[in-house]
Amino acid sequence: MSAPDLLNTTLNFYIADISTAGQTYVPIPVGFDGTVVEIRTALNGVITTADAVLTPKVNGTAMTNGAITVAFTSAALGDVDTSFPTGANAVRVGEAVEIETDGGSTVTAPVFGTLVIRR
Repeated sequence: MSAPDLLNTTLNFYIADISTAGQTYVPIPVGFDGTVVEIRTALNGVITTADAVLTPKVNGTAMTNGAITVAFTSAALGDVDTSFPTGANAVRVGEAVEIETDGGSTVTAPVFGTLVIRR
């Protein structure tokens, strides 16, 4: 059994339809102040026509290197996409991380995601 990771913590989020332009907000609870160092998503459907782009933001500013492109070519259930934000990624209790979808793809497809926050 591995030792618990005391440096990183995670917050999960859900987007009901990656193919519809809009925003999802992930609140930062007490004890989760830190820096978003990784974002992972898992596609729970199949998208077509175009890629879907997810842009994470803090206080309206996009995270540097944080955008995730979910490709429609070869899209399949369970596809995992990852980004590693390098700037504008500090989060504080009481704030919310905005995950903006561009609605570029078609076909309703939910996405589950995880924010990895280094404390």
